Amino acid sequence: MVGVLTDWTLDPLQLAPVVLAGVAYAMRARTLRLRGTPMPTWRVLLFATGLGLLLLALASPIAAIGEDELFSFHMLQHVLIGDLAPLCLLAGLNGPMLRPLLALRPVERLRVLANPVVALPIWAVNLYVWHLPFLYEAAVEHSVVHALEHICFFSAGIVAWLPVLETLPAPEWFGTGPKLAYIAIVRLVETLLGNVFIWSGAVFYGVYDRGDELWGISPLQDQGLAGAVMMIEGSLVTITALAWLFLRLAQEGELRQELLERGLDPRAVRRAVRYGRAQELAERR
Repeated sequence: MVGVLTDWTLDPLQLAPVVLAGVAYAMRARTLRLRGTPMPTWRVLLFATGLGLLLLALASPIAAIGEDELFSFHMLQHVLIGDLAPLCLLAGLNGPMLRPLLALRPVERLRVLANPVVALPIWAVNLYVWHLPFLYEAAVEHSVVHALEHICFFSAGIVAWLPVLETLPAPEWFGTGPKLAYIAIVRLVETLLGNVFIWSGAVFYGVYDRGDELWGISPLQDQGLAGAVMMIEGSLVTITALAWLFLRLAQEGELRQELLERGLDPRAVRRAVRYGRAQELAERR
């Protein structure tokens, strides 16, 4: 057990994209700083946290234990790759950081993914399809399928958070109120799957059905723990996100009212408040 817990996997093929993303971010941040528009420190820290979470998921003992031993650790790996890391990475970006990428036509076309009507089904279908037994077991048994699974979870996580964080602009109607409902729906979808794992009386995945206990945990208990990992992580993220959005909703209401009382155009006010440019609009007036 001690050997497993100290088993770090330094696979260049897995780590190279993480390192390259970090180098690219650092170079762009340096360019912005030299131009007099530095990245806010909190964004840099969040992006670094996202990279750290990816390294933890891909290279730490979590990966080895999840692949060979326990479903619950595999689930922990997936919530890191598919939810927490994408959230932190997106929160670490802004318009100036992304400007060179957004100038590329293929990237420009990805703006459609910031529409919640598109993002939510993509994320939900990806989540449930990859948890079908034949696909999940194939991912455990075959490294190529496993890599594809991780790419899909990470990509779907990015897509799921895009409309909320608006790293790419979401539709005008998708303000703070609708974002609250969106997050609630996302977590409901995830909670349903988590409950299936917790309350099922049978083991879903044969690769984890050893017939005996490992580390004092039976396969069925392991499956229940996997569901708990999914639900606890989702609940903590949801509580944090909802608190942030409720606070933002209150602040936006006050700002909007103040600017409207100055006789400013209502549509301009809505956009300025939504994208944090209320001060700019007020000074322009």
